[in-house]
Amino acid sequence: MGLTMRPSTSSITAVSRTMSAGRDELVTEWASWIERRTAQEPFAHRPVLTRHLGLLVDIVIELAGPVRRKAAQLWLEACAQYGRSAANRGLAAGEVVEEIQHLRELLIRHLSDIIAALPARHSIATVLRLNRQLDKGVAQAVVGYTDGLVQTLFNQNGVPIPLQDEPDREIRTRLEQLEADLEQVRAGAGAV
Repeated sequence: MGLTMRPSTSSITAVSRTMSAGRDELVTEWASWIERRTAQEPFAHRPVLTRHLGLLVDIVIELAGPVRRKAAQLWLEACAQYGRSAANRGLAAGEVVEEIQHLRELLIRHLSDIIAALPARHSIATVLRLNRQLDKGVAQAVVGYTDGLVQTLFNQNGVPIPLQDEPDREIRTRLEQLEADLEQVRAGAGAV
């Protein structure tokens, strides 16, 4: 006898449009925040990190659109890869969570006006759906982080060694795959 709350198509379309319009600003703010947090560390990974953040924001935009079901799996894969990348950057697991959580804060700020303008039933449903996906992404980032850490330990016989170009190359290759997958998801939106 529970009430199922679902956002209307017009609600999720409005949220998706708002995110699309502010996409570059979201990515820039997110990358700048991460850079400020890690100011004491060398930040050689900025171009790769910014590219990954852009991919994550692009997928979140699709999560609010007509191909959200197809984008959901891609979101989990991209978040797991983000966690593996964070392990290569030398972050702690809590820092990975904090970085993904910051996207939630940015989205709240960027979407507050459009969410407030929606009818209450639709705005709550829209926010809950988006939060659920962000929570799943955080969990996958931690899983990816753990996988990356374990893989590094096995590959190095438990002895930490300085990072080389190889992890960055692997990360770029995986990002290219994820970006291609996103394009396929978007192409599916045109066929719908």
